[in-house]
Amino acid sequence: MDAVIRRWAPGLAVWAIGLALALQLPGATWKQPLPPLFPWEMLGPTALALGVLSVLAPLLAWLGGPGLAQRRALVLLEAPPDLLWAGLLLALWPAPWGPPGIVGWLLAFLAASLPGEARWLAQAMPGERPFPLAWGDVAVSRVRLTVLRRLWGRWLAARLPVWLTATLVLERILGLPGLGTDWMTRVVVRDRAGLALWILALALLWALSQFWEQEAA
Repeated sequence: MDAVIRRWAPGLAVWAIGLALALQLPGATWKQPLPPLFPWEMLGPTALALGVLSVLAPLLAWLGGPGLAQRRALVLLEAPPDLLWAGLLLALWPAPWGPPGIVGWLLAFLAASLPGEARWLAQAMPGERPFPLAWGDVAVSRVRLTVLRRLWGRWLAARLPVWLTATLVLERILGLPGLGTDWMTRVVVRDRAGLALWILALALLWALSQFWEQEAA
């Protein structure tokens, strides 16, 4: 029990500081006195996007191993910013289909995030020479799976804020009032209650990731 408390204490302290700072904001600004309505309709698509990303990125890392981080093609796909992927989507999207909407946002999000996340996981994996390569493909596959199970929770906790920023950029370009836009709008209008709920939600996801990591161990 003491080991669990010591392990969780630094993270809980950081989230507590963030919550205290959000609650200390001086209230709404004169430009927009009322906070925006929460975009409930984007919860499903966002959960779908994060779910697909949280499965595909570890799958690519498992198939490619640590050598995937050195693949030049993956590095080139990771290099373009979210802004470029969204602009490319708008340029290639057929006009008769209407605005890209949620489908286009999902495609742009995966194109912008998946290469970088797969390389992030591949870089965190240990080398495989001479072992487990010398033990055969079955041993290599099992070791990769074990490593990714240990990394998965920590990876989610570390990358969720980055994904939130990525959704903000894509939402602004594609005209969707999503979760990233909601977060930034509440920062602008200094919505203390809304920001506190956001921080509590992220803290809960962090706590779940710690629990998943402990279960994987």
